[in-house]
Amino acid sequence: MSQPEGKFLMFYNRLQKVYRHLSKQATRQGISCYRVYDHDLPEFPLLIEIFHDKLYVSEYKRRHEMEEQEHEAWLDGCKKVMHEVLGIAPENIFVKLRQRKTNRQGQYQKLDEQKNEFVVAEGGLQFLVNLTDYLDTGLFLDHRITRGMVREAAKDKRVLNLFCYTGSFSVYAAAGGAAQVVSVDLSKTYLDWAERNMRLNFPLFASHQVIHADVLAKLRELPAECFDLIVMDPPTFSNSKRMDGVLDIQRDHVQLISDCLRLLAPGGMLYFSTNFTKFKLAEDGIAASQIRDITKATTPFDFAGKLNRYCFKLWK
Repeated sequence: MSQPEGKFLMFYNRLQKVYRHLSKQATRQGISCYRVYDHDLPEFPLLIEIFHDKLYVSEYKRRHEMEEQEHEAWLDGCKKVMHEVLGIAPENIFVKLRQRKTNRQGQYQKLDEQKNEFVVAEGGLQFLVNLTDYLDTGLFLDHRITRGMVREAAKDKRVLNLFCYTGSFSVYAAAGGAAQVVSVDLSKTYLDWAERNMRLNFPLFASHQVIHADVLAKLRELPAECFDLIVMDPPTFSNSKRMDGVLDIQRDHVQLISDCLRLLAPGGMLYFSTNFTKFKLAEDGIAASQIRDITKATTPFDFAGKLNRYCFKLWK
């Protein structure tokens, strides 16, 4: 393996160091989808995730002051380093420009019509991911441990997955023996994806229901005490035209959590997560019997020291 020269040497050395460390842990844990790099060096503002034999790369938007041709050459140099260090074939390296969006619809917008969907494995289950058509892949790797917790807790439970995205929590709940799984999202695209993920793993599981709805409105419509376990991972902010109002997670989380607690049977559990980096849980306004911050307990090895989200477990 030949080392690059000049400005790419620093990137090469850093990527090689973190990959050696993380790949050993991934191998020990039987994990083939994990993050290897996230803006470690300011000169290389990239996010890099391995999905089996493919690489998902996001370039954070910035003022790089490079001409288009110069920027393309820089990206090619970065891809060469990734190929050399990670051993991923160049044709299996997929690069996106990752802009910081203010709402969920922007974050998950479709970029083009090209399809590059394939199946990956996690926790003995299978999931469809797509590295070309959307800004995100369809599987959020930072919730790997949280999904496992849901599987362990789901036996014979009625499970509600809110803002379900592609339904990975729903699949884990079914794997844990849930009696019923309901997935709610505002996007028909992701609800279809969730259904396909469920069929991929449990083609005979007839107790999965998908609901196309504004979660805020749906929470108020559902009858009390109709679920035993709820998963809620809402966007930080959303102002979709299909919603009744605007969601601001810091402002609205007490109401959202209270609505979830109403739906839980006595002793029921809520897993609540948010990516808002300045989030503060207003515990005094939440009528839960117990609240536990499980952020640290749900932080995977490949996100240690770099996890920009919070996770809580609440009991009714």
